[in-house]
Amino acid sequence: MISALRALAALLLCLGLFSCTRPPDLIGIDNGTEPVLGVTDASRQKIFIATTREATEAIGVFYSGERAPELGLSSVVVSIPPSHQPGMIERPKRLPPDPRTEFAVIEPAVYANANSFVAGINAELARRAPQDRDVLLFIHGYNNTFTDSVLRIAQFVEDTNFSGVPVLFSWASAGKASHYVYDLNSALAARPQLLNTARMLRGSQARGVDLFAHSMGSLLTVEALVEASVSDRPDAFRGVDNVMFAAPDIDLDLFKTQLGRMKGKTGNFFVFVSRDDRALMVSRRISGGVERVGAADAGELSALGVTVIDLSEIDDSASGTHSKFAGSPEVVQLIGSSLEKDNFDTKVQPPTLVEVLNDVPVVRVLVPD
Repeated sequence: MISALRALAALLLCLGLFSCTRPPDLIGIDNGTEPVLGVTDASRQKIFIATTREATEAIGVFYSGERAPELGLSSVVVSIPPSHQPGMIERPKRLPPDPRTEFAVIEPAVYANANSFVAGINAELARRAPQDRDVLLFIHGYNNTFTDSVLRIAQFVEDTNFSGVPVLFSWASAGKASHYVYDLNSALAARPQLLNTARMLRGSQARGVDLFAHSMGSLLTVEALVEASVSDRPDAFRGVDNVMFAAPDIDLDLFKTQLGRMKGKTGNFFVFVSRDDRALMVSRRISGGVERVGAADAGELSALGVTVIDLSEIDDSASGTHSKFAGSPEVVQLIGSSLEKDNFDTKVQPPTLVEVLNDVPVVRVLVPD
């Protein structure tokens, strides 16, 4: 047993999944010398947050990796530096952040209840043009601190040019590569609260919702979708336009069972896969050798009734093989094109995700029959 654990630790080290020095947490930390709001050419994204993490007073943390009994509702403002490069997260290695060249997170606010949270989302929607009044619900993956997840959704929203309102569902990941099983159970425990979040968003004034889940967050999302489809209240995810899974860390056999329980309600499912995903190679080994969905055969997945986008030939990801959806400038900008909605003035429909990606030679798209 000990030798097996040592072998696994060595493998994780080789793949760069253990980080000896994680960058500092940033939530609510401004720069006294160069205030964030003083950098007028920085871009800013207001992120709404629903979380199953425990709140904490630790400086820069805001929410910890501990599990909370109730859903926390909050928001932050993320400042993206003027020099930002698509696909990158220019994260400070020390505090305070320099907003001229680095991401910063300010104005953390807590909402007392669901009504005030939805009212805040509605106020942001009202500030946008009618065709932009959409919500992107983002569910992060394994080994993410709260700061990690906030920075990732902000970078993703910025680089896709998503013009609606972003909402982060942050489940209680420990933010440690060695806590895979803890994260797995945290994701599964978060299912009821993801359903509650979806119902809240359905009660907002959003025209529609796009759902994007990464890695282990895909497991949480599929499980919540299954629960909704077989429950007495199957409308929790009504109004969801696209359901996108990037590098899903899901046992392939389990995924087949999950899709079967949804009885064909998968026509708007898009699965991003890559055969060279190193993190999923580790996950497969931990899980007894069963293939992970995010590294599975594209043809086999397409036969299950989902649209598959094969990113195996993409090699320009600044975030490694497991996060090509956000780390590749080419891919993230193409996803952005698909998130655009119809224009009220011209009545011209933008290209679909499939149509956009079909024009990229290194991306293979398989549409179910």
